[in-house]
Amino acid sequence: MDAISAALLTSMAGGLGGEAGRQAWASLCLMVRRPFTRPEGSGPVRSISSGERELADLAHAPQDVGLAQALSTVLAARAGLDPGFREALDHWAQQAERIRLEVGEVHSEISGGHFHGPVVQVGAVTGGLTFAAPSPLSPPPERRAEACDDGADGN
Repeated sequence: MDAISAALLTSMAGGLGGEAGRQAWASLCLMVRRPFTRPEGSGPVRSISSGERELADLAHAPQDVGLAQALSTVLAARAGLDPGFREALDHWAQQAERIRLEVGEVHSEISGGHFHGPVVQVGAVTGGLTFAAPSPLSPPPERRAEACDDGADGN
């Protein structure tokens, strides 16, 4: 089995994919918490991490690539020792990668120094977005009254 990429792990830990991503992360958590199973006669198990600590660390800092790499290494080692875990992890990785590809990644860059105004960057949006800022072409409310006043106040 190939190691799970740090990018995939940080994406899932960070909640990419909304509810599907959260479910995928929860599924990985359950899988890691299962006890090791090894074929009979396969020899003693070296002392390796189950992955629980690395999983918790990444959950607390989902964008930390170093933590994601540590988790990936532990998962690969565990998959090498536990055929059932390897099969489940392969299946999980395929599903998680599908979620990541469906959502895509967002990259935005604002440069040049000539831009003035608010900036909003979003990934997937469920529902609508509403912004209450006035149009830049409309005068402020206090100036609108002045603009409508023709100076004829009856005096």
